Amino acid sequence: MGSMQSASFAMATGEPLSERQQDLLRIVKAQGFATVEALSRHFNVSTQTIRRDIIRLDEARLLQRFHGGAGMLESTVRLGYEQKLALQADAKERIGLLAAELVPDGAAIYLDVGTTVEAVARALAFRSDLRVFTNSLQAAAIMARGGKAEIFVTGGFVRGRDGSLVGESATATMRGLRLDIAILGFSGFDADGSLMDFDLQKVAVKQAVLTNARMVVAVGDSSKFGRQAIVQIASTTAFHAVVTDRAPPQALAERLAAAGVRVIYPLTAC
Repeated sequence: MGSMQSASFAMATGEPLSERQQDLLRIVKAQGFATVEALSRHFNVSTQTIRRDIIRLDEARLLQRFHGGAGMLESTVRLGYEQKLALQADAKERIGLLAAELVPDGAAIYLDVGTTVEAVARALAFRSDLRVFTNSLQAAAIMARGGKAEIFVTGGFVRGRDGSLVGESATATMRGLRLDIAILGFSGFDADGSLMDFDLQKVAVKQAVLTNARMVVAVGDSSKFGRQAIVQIASTTAFHAVVTDRAPPQALAERLAAAGVRVIYPLTAC
């Protein structure tokens, strides 16, 4: 841990970082998120001790406390919308084209929020006879440029610069639909292969969609393979396919295969 972070903690609390707290920060920084239980086992101390460390580090603004664990501060973990657009742009376009091939003509589909799903929307924009349901103002605008699909936008309030619509209006709309295919974004994988995200309100909309879609496809580039987020979207078995830009690590690939999830990436038909 650098001296600057130690000094900032001392200024905020009057105490320097302990060796355990420095190591705890290193773990959280490396993983993005760590549970209280995992940290307790790692350091061989009680969960109460770990919780006290997390509270003090959260108060010093060196990490962020969450239910059941700790993560990096939101500003350091979650990129802004413009940054996300630039990140892995070519990979996202390839993912968009592959995911669009899974959508049959005349389908009723859901397009989630996020820049990778927007790439799917660009690949679908000029397809005819699609009925598109979305809580993404960006995805709706992209589809509207093609002028051929029926587009239905949920209610709700706008959250973030990406034009995401969330809240009870959005979730209620999605609960009442029967969809042929749902295209969902995600931010990372849990240790058991479950897909995860950061925003509870956006996850609530995703979970409402999952109950009513005949096929659920997750889209995300390979930077998500080694990344954990904060909240589980659903167990791996809730998804039928993951579309990405390269083969996942062996352990993750095995977990997805065991759950019956098809992994699709360029130059393969897994």
